[in-house]
Amino acid sequence: MEKRLQEAQVYKEEGNQRYREGKYRDAVSRYHRALLQLRGLDPSLPSPLSSLGPQGPALTPEQENILHTIQTDCYNNLADANVRRYLRLTQSELSSYHRKEKQLYLGMFG
Repeated sequence: MEKRLQEAQVYKEEGNQRYREGKYRDAVSRYHRALLQLRGLDPSLPSPLSSLGPQGPALTPEQENILHTIQTDCYNNLADANVRRYLRLTQSELSSYHRKEKQLYLGMFG
């Protein structure tokens, strides 16, 4: 359990680094990986495997706090990175549209 929390923290930090570098797609991937590490640990989510046997040991309050902090950070950062990716794509599309419009306009008089 502790290992998965640590791995999630590492993925989150890698995502933060990619985000600072402007590599939003890689950042999104890292945040998703962090959340996948936490998926089975969150006691508030129902486990699909509960009928197959006993669950692992319960999280301590400190571990739960770490889990929820990492989850919150990852979801917030994931949303921000996706918005930035969208804005980057939108700006790229708009500049492409304006280039085509300008070429069409200049072609009418050439």
